[in-house]
Amino acid sequence: MIKTKIHQPDYIIIVNLAILIVLGLFILTSSSYFTACEKFNNCYFYLKHQLLNGLLPGLFIFWLLARFDYHYLKKISLYLLIFSLVILALVLVPGIGFAKEGVSRWIKIGGLNFQPSEFIKLSFLIYLAAWFSNHQDKFKSIKEVFVPFILFLVIISVLIIFQPDIGTLLVIIISAMIVYFVAGAPWKHLGLIIMGGLISLIALIKIAPYRFDRIMVFLHPEADPQGIGYHINQAILAIGSGGIFGRGLGHSYQKINYLPEVVGDSIFAVMAEELGFIKMLIVVGLYIYLAIRIFRLANLNRDNFGRLLTVGIGSWFIFQSLINMAAMLRLLPLTGIPLPFVSYGGTSFCVFMAAFGILVNISKQTDGVDPVKNSQ
Repeated sequence: MIKTKIHQPDYIIIVNLAILIVLGLFILTSSSYFTACEKFNNCYFYLKHQLLNGLLPGLFIFWLLARFDYHYLKKISLYLLIFSLVILALVLVPGIGFAKEGVSRWIKIGGLNFQPSEFIKLSFLIYLAAWFSNHQDKFKSIKEVFVPFILFLVIISVLIIFQPDIGTLLVIIISAMIVYFVAGAPWKHLGLIIMGGLISLIALIKIAPYRFDRIMVFLHPEADPQGIGYHINQAILAIGSGGIFGRGLGHSYQKINYLPEVVGDSIFAVMAEELGFIKMLIVVGLYIYLAIRIFRLANLNRDNFGRLLTVGIGSWFIFQSLINMAAMLRLLPLTGIPLPFVSYGGTSFCVFMAAFGILVNISKQTDGVDPVKNSQ
């Protein structure tokens, strides 16, 4: 462990995070208003739940982890991963896990509902950063590093495929692979992973043909505009309707019984319709700038565990964001993953707040280099 002097955190990350949170609450209120009125007779139902189940516990978790020395996470990384794998498996146990709209992704304990696949995103990155930082001289070994890495991916993949939640799995695999190669893995391992991934994708399509239908909709959404292509067609219509300046906050037409999942993965389309092209460029730029700031923080850190963990969190954050946006813009097939800090979901919100709390703590220990004073 490299001892460093504690200094001021990266306030630029904190301010950008705060802007995203406030923006997300406004957009969630607007996008969910009519749906909440119709379904719950409470027009602020989703906002209240996001505040109680997301923002309030998320702020506490953020404050706690921002003060908690991130180096101790290395010592408990294996226990965090085991705990996450156990609750991920419990989703498939009748009476504990429960399904919504045909997918089993949630655990219900008393009045508490949460999504274990969100926990595995962070705990797996923490474990990988700890494991790789202890095996820097063994990355050329197929037996000691590559095979165990693939084994971990297979275990997590099987548990998530049975839910199923391919979008989440995609984010986990991408962020894990980035950490793996930043840690020093040979490029030849990349070819093996890509080959294995393509074979697995073909197998998944054979097992569940609806996945092939999603790919066909991505290529030809006009082929079945009232059926499987309805979602992406309505999303494109919403985004296009926003024009240059947008309809104005609260004035989306598509959110009123037209666009599916307006509080989930489709919230980007509602936001684009209401804010318009110019403001959306600023929003997308905010996500990209925040990711750049995170990767810059990784570059400032000589502690290998902190560096790899920062790279992992930054990769997870930006790729989940871009995958959500790209799906709504018809640049990728629909995945169903939420937009960080904007989409409805207390578990996702809290886990991202935990991740950013860790980043803030890391930013206070960048070898005595203040990231704000040295931001130029």
